[in-house]
Amino acid sequence: MEKGAPLGWCLLWTALLLELCPCCAQGNWMWLGIASFGVPEKLGCANLPLDGRQKDLCKKKPYLLPIIHEGARLGIQECRNQFKHERWNCLLSPDMAASLSNPSPISAASSSSVFGYELSSGTKETAFIYAVTAAGLVHSVTHACSAGNMTECSCDPNLQSGGSAREGWHWGGCSDDIQYGMWLSRKFLDGPAKNITGKDGHGLIAMNTHNNEAGRLAVARLMSVDCRCHGVSGSCALKTCWKVMSSFEKVGSLLKEKYENSIQISDRLKKKLRRKDKSQRKIPIPKEDLLYINRSPNYCVEDHKLGVPGTQGRVCNRTSEGPDGCNLLCCGRGYNTHVVRHVERCDCKFVWCCYVRCRRCESMTDVHTCK
Repeated sequence: MEKGAPLGWCLLWTALLLELCPCCAQGNWMWLGIASFGVPEKLGCANLPLDGRQKDLCKKKPYLLPIIHEGARLGIQECRNQFKHERWNCLLSPDMAASLSNPSPISAASSSSVFGYELSSGTKETAFIYAVTAAGLVHSVTHACSAGNMTECSCDPNLQSGGSAREGWHWGGCSDDIQYGMWLSRKFLDGPAKNITGKDGHGLIAMNTHNNEAGRLAVARLMSVDCRCHGVSGSCALKTCWKVMSSFEKVGSLLKEKYENSIQISDRLKKKLRRKDKSQRKIPIPKEDLLYINRSPNYCVEDHKLGVPGTQGRVCNRTSEGPDGCNLLCCGRGYNTHVVRHVERCDCKFVWCCYVRCRRCESMTDVHTCK
């Protein structure tokens, strides 16, 4: 859409897009995670790529925007971190990357999704994206509560007066109120319960809603207990304990494991989600597992239609046997080797008075890129 297009046409285009692609409505909010700091607040709730329910919540509680921004940023950053050496490396879609150079109501309203094809493909990659961004929102909201940045939540009130003094400990401090974080994440991301009977769009919505919850459960599962000792000379006669969230990197690692072992489900839905393999239909689907409908495309080869860049030109590790190794990352096509010359200051010493004298050091490094 042209830069001079009226804002009304951009919003009309967004509404049409969401009607044709209901799954895009759930993913547009991720734009907040890559927008420059302060841009969402300047644009205002009405001009952000949110669905109607999300805009209503934004208008009622505009102070949530920086927290939602941080949640989306956490999820996208961790997605890139977990997949940086994989064939699919969690890149932005080309149109989204271009829109970042023009952070305006027009670019926000016309952005279909952060990840392009992967967001609505129903693949394992879709599953991970939804799970990690929903988890990011839980983490961001819960942290804001514990830090006192929100008036409607603080520490977990259920753990303020528990414990057992007889056993030498009691609950205290400020336990992270993850229940509030999970509630707000559900309210913002998950639409109202609908009849999921059907195919295609309804199946993807049900799948994405399940994966949202799996991401939230990953944060809850990794909650840990911290304690502080009290007593004479550090005797630790009594301990005060509280619950805290794990680092988001640990959450991402757990979700990456779930991604590797994700379950394929049928695209023909009846009363509930079902496994694709008919021989396993009677096996329940755990709430914490990731689900996908369609097999992933071939990320080795460039596909303009799907927005897949391929792995040609990617830097690989010649000695690694892992996914970053030249054999796997280059998909058996081989690799090119380039010699890169690095020049930097070294052996710096302070000379009286008053400057620093350094040597000029050079080094040569072999860089391998996929053919």
